[in-house]
Amino acid sequence: MNKNIDHTDPAKDMNMERGNGGETHQRAGDDTKILTTQQGVPISDNQNSLKAGPRGPTLLEDFVLREKIHHFDHERIPERIVHARGSAAHGYFELTESLEEYTTAKILTETGKQTPLFTRFSTVAGSKGSKDTPRDVRGFAVKIYTEEGNWDLVGNDMPIFFIQDAMKFPDLVHAVKPEPDRGFPQAASAHDTFWDFVSLSPETMHNVIWLMSDRGIPRSLRMIEGFGIHSYRLINKAGKSTFMRFHWKPVLGVQSTTWDEAVKISGADPDYHRRDLFESINNGDFPEWEFGVQLFTEEEASKFPFDHLDATKMIPEEMVPVKIVGKMVLNRYPDNFFAETEQVAFCPSHVPPGIDFSNDPLLQGRLFSYLDTQLSRLGSPNFAQIPINAPKCPFANNQQDGHMQMQVPKTRVLYEPQSLDPTRPRESVKRGFASFAETLDDGVKGRIRAESFADHYSQPRMFYRSQTTIEQAHIASAYAFELGKVDTAHVRSRTLGHLRNIDEDLASRVAKALGMELPEAADAAAPIQDMEISPAVRTIGLSPKSLKGRMIGILVAEGSKHSEIEKYEKAAQAQGASVKIIAPNKEVTLDDDTIIQADERVAGGPSVMFDAVVSIIMPDQAKKLAKDSATLDWFTDAYVHCKAISYCGATDEFILSKLPIEKDAFVTPLSDLDVFIENAKSRLWEREPKVRDLA
Repeated sequence: MNKNIDHTDPAKDMNMERGNGGETHQRAGDDTKILTTQQGVPISDNQNSLKAGPRGPTLLEDFVLREKIHHFDHERIPERIVHARGSAAHGYFELTESLEEYTTAKILTETGKQTPLFTRFSTVAGSKGSKDTPRDVRGFAVKIYTEEGNWDLVGNDMPIFFIQDAMKFPDLVHAVKPEPDRGFPQAASAHDTFWDFVSLSPETMHNVIWLMSDRGIPRSLRMIEGFGIHSYRLINKAGKSTFMRFHWKPVLGVQSTTWDEAVKISGADPDYHRRDLFESINNGDFPEWEFGVQLFTEEEASKFPFDHLDATKMIPEEMVPVKIVGKMVLNRYPDNFFAETEQVAFCPSHVPPGIDFSNDPLLQGRLFSYLDTQLSRLGSPNFAQIPINAPKCPFANNQQDGHMQMQVPKTRVLYEPQSLDPTRPRESVKRGFASFAETLDDGVKGRIRAESFADHYSQPRMFYRSQTTIEQAHIASAYAFELGKVDTAHVRSRTLGHLRNIDEDLASRVAKALGMELPEAADAAAPIQDMEISPAVRTIGLSPKSLKGRMIGILVAEGSKHSEIEKYEKAAQAQGASVKIIAPNKEVTLDDDTIIQADERVAGGPSVMFDAVVSIIMPDQAKKLAKDSATLDWFTDAYVHCKAISYCGATDEFILSKLPIEKDAFVTPLSDLDVFIENAKSRLWEREPKVRDLA
């Protein structure tokens, strides 16, 4: 038992200074080791990359950034350093409304065409063999094989990121990965090094509160949103630029699990999301997303109460509506997991003509980093020749040789200008990629963060206050759980200081759950704004009330009524749900002597795998199952996870009567089929405060 609790924060004695954008700098003193490059060159600023002015593009000459990112990209082989745990599918993109006014990119101007694509979803922190359901950000990367070259839309399921400058990416990932002296925890942020880093980096507060929300534990990959994080440019025929942020909105709506469910699912089926994606495609329930864009000009952006070049800031839909212009449908699972899902390589720098980049310093670093890491993972600059990465339009270049060269150029000329082979490819002013002719400010080249990046609390405050009451309770409980795993007292205190700037009630709830006193609020680098709330960031209440994409579990046993099972099965399937049969044994004989094969045995198919449950069993079997702990958990978990339950008389008499289950509006007898079907489309969140303590 640890009785020595010390809240003294040593960071206060580490020469901390606040930078121009509110970032934390820790300066070396006379008796402190100086941070250097691998060549021993002292580093003056480890927080910011070298830019042409505070809001200008990042400069290639920044050898400190290049060395730091380069070494980070090559830390592990062959597994991805981040986003290692992934699942993917083939499909198509179809544009439904032309953006010809804004861009020359054919993929965004020619409607009605189905362009092939490949989409990979992933967790961020875990290794390739980790579970599908940790609390984590999900990667959402789409490779569209356009006729003008591949377009890689590399994003996440949250509209913002933890850091503002690519210089900090290795530090973020080192902090969240298993601690290097002990090799754990795996796929988890609930440990000291992560919370030490984020509590010293106020810019992370917005993404952290999204992570602590229900968005961090999605129900299915088919039920997550995708966001581009950064502002990109669209360039039209006249050379005019319009900024764009892209969105993928799931047709099934955004849906999540509870934390207790996520924990139990990871034990029952660590491949839960991967299996769900595989089964939905095999069953013909093709996952679908609407493609939307937020469009705004430089002049409009200048009036935002934040800087859109700051990747820790979202643009609320209430401020700039999302214009739906297309859709994505995933309709084919990969033929070979390694050849496609593992070898696919996404790079944000892969864009067709008519799309360009902004000066977001995180994006600027990613343009270098992703290509570099593919060279490490796939072993050769010829990774683009692997079938899953190769463009499907004509392509030609003068690149030569290299490891794993699979093409055989039949020419003596692999250079230009040249005069020996008039059939060789040449540049095209008319069709070629053209960067936007941006007029840069007169800022001095240097490592400085824009002052417009300094507000770290207004958007987290907006996000928290936009949530429903139950979602706020989930967020507070998530912070309490994560910080409860942190052994270093001053890290917990420091985090609570940040929460006071986000919302005083949130800070108080988390402190109470931890049994801690509230510390002083953290110093804010910029005034904290009370922004208008954004209902669009909620999870609960926004999804369509539908059974489509949901899974119903029906518990049966020897002698169960075949007619009742078929009635529930047909009713659920008619509404778009999938059904799985759960039983004590793999094979079961029903009342009419029909022998069926159960999808899962009770012990292997816990109710956390389903969105609603039904029990159709006879009295003699109910008596037996009432003595089985897995069966009792099957009903108890469904109840405490706020799901709809339909029960037969034997279930009520011999099982439910033994359990702390109140017959509320979502616990109904078999005779109320229509009521159950309607209930199964959602959850009864009003039940949750009755069944568990929330912060």
